[in-house]
Amino acid sequence: MSGSTEQRVAQALANRYQHVAKTKTDCMNLLNQYRGLAAKLDRFGSTYNIPICLWILDTHPYSAPMAFVKPTADMLIKASRHVDQNGKIYLPYLHEWNPDVSDLIGLVQVMIMTFSEMPPVYAKPKGAPPTPAQPAMPYPTTPYPTQPSYPAYHGGAGYPPSNTGYPAPAYPPYPPPGNLPYPTPYPTPAENTLAGGSASMAAAAGNTGTITEEHIRLSLVSAVEDRVRDKLREKHGDAQAEVAVLKQQKADLERGRAKLNNMISKLQAEQNEVNKSIRVLREREAELRGLVEQSESTQKELDIDEAVTTTAPLYRQLVAAYADEQATQDAIYYLGEALRRSVLDLDTYMRHVRALSRRQYQLRATMSLCRQKANLAP
Repeated sequence: MSGSTEQRVAQALANRYQHVAKTKTDCMNLLNQYRGLAAKLDRFGSTYNIPICLWILDTHPYSAPMAFVKPTADMLIKASRHVDQNGKIYLPYLHEWNPDVSDLIGLVQVMIMTFSEMPPVYAKPKGAPPTPAQPAMPYPTTPYPTQPSYPAYHGGAGYPPSNTGYPAPAYPPYPPPGNLPYPTPYPTPAENTLAGGSASMAAAAGNTGTITEEHIRLSLVSAVEDRVRDKLREKHGDAQAEVAVLKQQKADLERGRAKLNNMISKLQAEQNEVNKSIRVLREREAELRGLVEQSESTQKELDIDEAVTTTAPLYRQLVAAYADEQATQDAIYYLGEALRRSVLDLDTYMRHVRALSRRQYQLRATMSLCRQKANLAP
């Protein structure tokens, strides 16, 4: 490819496209790959069997191009799942356009493989009425803003015969042309075009293609409607997802509020119990303080022997027997200590221990009888 062609492409893209470098590279790769394509406004006659037209958006390659079949005067469009009555091309490659891996070369290669199996045009029968001449400027000026005309790239992709080794693509059928859901909404600024085959972007007096300005306008309107519909569907789906999330959050908040209300009720009940206990304790404290003050005001020296008194003679006898028994036990203990230290001899120790043991037995028997009479535990 000559440097002048690359310069013309660069001049055409400058100050018009958002991604000049990538678009230029993509166009030059296509022109380098298919030598039959040239960056000029011209007609190529019957050099190519299936003329095509590629509209490249100014956001290329981040937006998929729009492809059309441009039949000559002796051709008619054969509608199929890939081409509608207006000549607009629908391919999964366009539907799944990825700016990182998709390019114009791949698009044309897919067209070659697809149209070799299902040709989009056929020869007009002899004797058919002539197709009315196409206006000089076949492309609509709306809904795109008015801008200076961009250069168009003409050429044609020669397709191999139908007995090629490529398998028929198993794509789902496309809907009727009147309700075609063109994929992924693309922006609609002014476009450059890449035209193929015998279709010419220049104003030519002899242009007799069967695609009229009205056909392209209707096709573009349908595409815009489908894009808007897809955009609305996408927005609706996002809104529904957001509403579902908000409903889930609302349900979680309602459950949290119920738990908090339950916890608050329990805390209030516990607080009431604590306040009640505090009042009781304060009353008891005041009562005890009064008793202490009364005791301090009437305090006098007490006899230790009179400090422990009983309510009945039986209990007095039980207390006295218990005290004597404990004293006897202590006496036996200290006698043993004296014997161990050799303070007492064995005979004296045995004599006193026998007497104390007899006394201790009598005291314990007395305590047992007293406890029985007083109905106390043995």
